[in-house]
Amino acid sequence: MACAAVIVPGLLRSSVGTICAQAASLRLTSGALRHLTLTSIMKSKRKTDHLERTANVIRREVVSAAKVCGAAAESPSVKRLHLLVADKDFSFKAGQWVDFFIPGVSVVGGFSICSSPRLLKQERMIELAVKYANHPPAVWIHNQCTLDSEVAVRVGGEFFFDPQPADASRNLVLIAGGVGINPLLSILRHAADLHRDRANKGSGYEVGTIKLFYSAKNTSELLFKQNILDLVNEFPEKIACSLHVTKQTTQISAELQPYITEGRITEKEIRDHISKETLFYICGPPPMTDFFSKQLENSHVPKEHICFEKWW
Repeated sequence: MACAAVIVPGLLRSSVGTICAQAASLRLTSGALRHLTLTSIMKSKRKTDHLERTANVIRREVVSAAKVCGAAAESPSVKRLHLLVADKDFSFKAGQWVDFFIPGVSVVGGFSICSSPRLLKQERMIELAVKYANHPPAVWIHNQCTLDSEVAVRVGGEFFFDPQPADASRNLVLIAGGVGINPLLSILRHAADLHRDRANKGSGYEVGTIKLFYSAKNTSELLFKQNILDLVNEFPEKIACSLHVTKQTTQISAELQPYITEGRITEKEIRDHISKETLFYICGPPPMTDFFSKQLENSHVPKEHICFEKWW
């Protein structure tokens, strides 16, 4: 999800160090969390507030401390963060987001996790990728965040891929626009982990084929290019991608050339992948998600097979 802003009461306005000691774990009572959320919404004046937009979305009650342990530019406008979350009760499903509480910043961000649940399980780490915007959380991440900065996070969201071992195998079509790649990359990485598990153990959920359609302005704004191509090359029989650029002005590298299409993702490309075994996950600007979800419905894809999340 894109960064959104909302007023936060004094509980989180002071140093996060007081509420998330040494990036270990933080527990607020259910009543305190409900008060925090409701008060935040009532005080907010913005029409695009993250907490207000997601007020009716399921989220976990545990707020966990996190420490920034890595930061790098993913593109000219996007910064990638690695967060260490020591709280063993912190978990998420591939595709979900976090409420992002920042020390000294009186607003809450909302950012999709782009790493897989496996990374958290093995290394207690999650990954975010935040596009610069004139919102306090994004401004802080791009201009003030440093290694060892302490924040707090809470998981939410109903957009996720979490198959159980006995579930029927499904194909996945992932449709991303811009930073809408974030939750879809988490889903792609999770599906790859599930496929590795089944290959190694001979049991577990059987992943079907996965096709990623991803559109951005130009190749420099196609996030996680190498990560995506690494998975395509590791599992050529399972994973394929089509990368679209709409305003490319420079030469496309030889490595990317086979995967690049100049122009938007088309309805026909998506329609060619419709089957009763396929689930569609869409994340991007609202006009894009509205268009493809409507086209899929018009093509008689069951609503329960169409999952989408808009970012603002």
